[in-house]
Amino acid sequence: MMWGYNGYGLWGGGMGIGMLLFWGLIIAAIVVLVRGFSARPGSSEPRLREKTALDILGERYARGEIDKTEFEQKRSDLAAH
Repeated sequence: MMWGYNGYGLWGGGMGIGMLLFWGLIIAAIVVLVRGFSARPGSSEPRLREKTALDILGERYARGEIDKTEFEQKRSDLAAH
């Protein structure tokens, strides 16, 4: 009589560890997907970086709201701060 053998030998323990790894990877993938597609709390928009003052200034220049000299002046003012 062989104690602890139960007909599975060494591979019986490996199957149990393999199943734990398999389900762990499945759960981790679900968590990553849910976090990746979820929005910020209290917001219906997906996660985006906030616009900087320079971004807004560039958009105003691109729309023609300000001319080149005003853009350059405001950009240098922003760079000084």
